[in-house]
Amino acid sequence: MPAKETISISEWTIVALLAMALIYLLWKYFQLKNRIESHAWHMFEEWREGEIDAEVDLRLRESEKRIREDSIRKSEAVIRGKVTETLIPFFPDFKYDSRDARFLGTPVDLVVFDGLSEGRMRKVVFIEIKTGKNANLSTRERMVRDCIRSKKVAYEKIHHRDR
Repeated sequence: MPAKETISISEWTIVALLAMALIYLLWKYFQLKNRIESHAWHMFEEWREGEIDAEVDLRLRESEKRIREDSIRKSEAVIRGKVTETLIPFFPDFKYDSRDARFLGTPVDLVVFDGLSEGRMRKVVFIEIKTGKNANLSTRERMVRDCIRSKKVAYEKIHHRDR
């Protein structure tokens, strides 16, 4: 029978120390692994937020550009309409004498004193000019039209004395 070998206390100590060192190294490994994963996740979140911010910023800039372009188009249309309303009395197909027309702009565009320049008044004509896509009268324009149609029109003289 072979002789039994016994493990000495110093060998047990070395094995215990190696086991503790292995446990410590595993603990440090998992701790470092968690820190690296956490740091990687944090970097990913920062990148993603940066990408989202850049995308949102790009969308906002594009939206602002479209809004500005639309605003410019509408302003140009309004200006063209106002210029046309002012110049209509000078167009060849205007059926009244341009000298008899007075531009108001609102709530009606023109008032024509038909025949005034000739010295014999025939009638007073209220004219609303529509140049854009929306040819409908506004609420205020309809109120003026309805008042004129129902002959609720008057002439008044106001005499003001200076002191």
